[in-house]
Amino acid sequence: MRRYKLGMVAAEFNFEVTSLMIERAKAEAEFLEVDIARTIMVPGVFEMPLAIKTLLKDPEIDAVITIGAVIEGETDHDQIVVGQASRRIMDLSTEFDKPVAFGVTGPGMTELQAIDRIEKGRDVVDTAVKMLKRLGN
Repeated sequence: MRRYKLGMVAAEFNFEVTSLMIERAKAEAEFLEVDIARTIMVPGVFEMPLAIKTLLKDPEIDAVITIGAVIEGETDHDQIVVGQASRRIMDLSTEFDKPVAFGVTGPGMTELQAIDRIEKGRDVVDTAVKMLKRLGN
């Protein structure tokens, strides 16, 4: 069986958190013997959909993982960003018939809570691989 090839879209915003999530994702991919074949870094979670779409168009990419951390601020901005991005990300998965695993933490979390959730980087790789297997890819 050939190795699955994943694309990764990761947010630079809150990089002190997302960099740790990326490390976890890479380690889990190695453990599961899948390749993170292409990574696109984006400024923030709001910018993810276009990069995800780019990866989904690539016939070599079997699934896409997303990594981001949206930390609560003084306004409801975090809720708007996660709500809008997650909806579009879900739509892209069904539009391209490929799994897109959602590894964005937040909204409504502090920086300490975000650090506590860095294992989401590992979990998102697991999710993508499970979906590929369950869909018979």
